[in-house]
Amino acid sequence: MGFEPKILSFLCNWCAYAGADLAGVSRFQYPPNTRVIRVMCSGRVDPAFIPKAFLAGYDAVTVLGCHPGDCHYLTGNVQAQQKMDLTHKLLAMVQIEPERLLLDWVSAGEGERFSRVIREFVEKIRNLGPFPLDQEMKRKLQAIEASLEGEKIRWMVGKGYELIEKENVYGERLSREKLDKLIEETVRNELIKNRIIGVVESQHLSAKEISHALNLELKETLSHLSLLVVEGKIGFDPSEEGKVPKYIRK
Repeated sequence: MGFEPKILSFLCNWCAYAGADLAGVSRFQYPPNTRVIRVMCSGRVDPAFIPKAFLAGYDAVTVLGCHPGDCHYLTGNVQAQQKMDLTHKLLAMVQIEPERLLLDWVSAGEGERFSRVIREFVEKIRNLGPFPLDQEMKRKLQAIEASLEGEKIRWMVGKGYELIEKENVYGERLSREKLDKLIEETVRNELIKNRIIGVVESQHLSAKEISHALNLELKETLSHLSLLVVEGKIGFDPSEEGKVPKYIRK
């Protein structure tokens, strides 16, 4: 028997879930590979749920909401788009196929479209194969989860895009290009810091060993290590005093 993917689907109560209901009533066929969680709005799907789903053994995740302009809560689906775009970036940064996360739109009257979206996505994941959940992948997912739950990225998701629309006290407005660059840098830095925390949790490593493990330049690694020490998240192995410093999780 061939591989059958296990998919977790978050469906908006007002549109996608109603569309799924219509698909069932109308007898539109689609594979039974997806486990459904109904949410009041696609914008309420916390991006940290995505790495949690992969860690729980799912091969892919879908988030289905109302079409742009039709959100029951006006801008919930816009927020969902921002959150999932950010999550796609983090997945790509650790070489996880972003295609394993699908954001799409299905209205309450689109039962046939719902069945087609699910059929096509299941087939895509069949071709990608099972999610490779080994120990290294678990550490990557845990770093993504910690990054998405962190204060900096949550602020970027919640308030960052308001900076485009509102002027600061000097009458200046942040450009979309500059904001995107700022978000990209913040996401990368938070991910690297959380990956460093992950690699020193189970073993005590020097800066050079951490750089090698994460494929980073030593200069960049040292910069992140300094910040993590100041933040009290990592420290030095006291047994290595007088030798090359080795870092440990506090």
